[in-house]
Amino acid sequence: MLRRLMRSDSNDKKGLDKGSIGFIWIMITLAISSGIFFSFYSEFGISKNLLVPKAGLAIIVFGIIIRFIAIRSLGNLFTVDVTIRDGHTIKKDGIYKLIRHPSYAGSLLSFIGFGISLNNWLSLISVTILILIGFINRIRIEEKVLTDQFGAEYLAYKKRTCRLIPWIY
Repeated sequence: MLRRLMRSDSNDKKGLDKGSIGFIWIMITLAISSGIFFSFYSEFGISKNLLVPKAGLAIIVFGIIIRFIAIRSLGNLFTVDVTIRDGHTIKKDGIYKLIRHPSYAGSLLSFIGFGISLNNWLSLISVTILILIGFINRIRIEEKVLTDQFGAEYLAYKKRTCRLIPWIY
């Protein structure tokens, strides 16, 4: 749905994505598949407590909420492909005051919740690593585009904020 509604339009700079959206979808497919595979075919359960899968579902919902707050906060500047729009500015308030990529942080949190909900350590580890690979690749591409567009202003913003996890990374 986001791909249809939130893609760049004809006035935006094109070709900046470098195939990263396709790579993210490959990583998502691999993450979900490996997570489910490990949950069925390995005996590395996180806990016998039935609250673990429920906690995972709660984390999924929390991650979705963070992602939609980030998307709503960006408004028309949010697109699923990497682009610079007419009148583009750097978002520095709200959730963007703490982290530069809250949409990815929310998605990552949801995938971690998915791994937890499967109640399997190998599932959690494989999901988290594969999603991180996809998102870190995309973040590097986005940050290069933003640095090229905004220069010193974006570099100063990068120094004040973390990428995905407030006060950590």
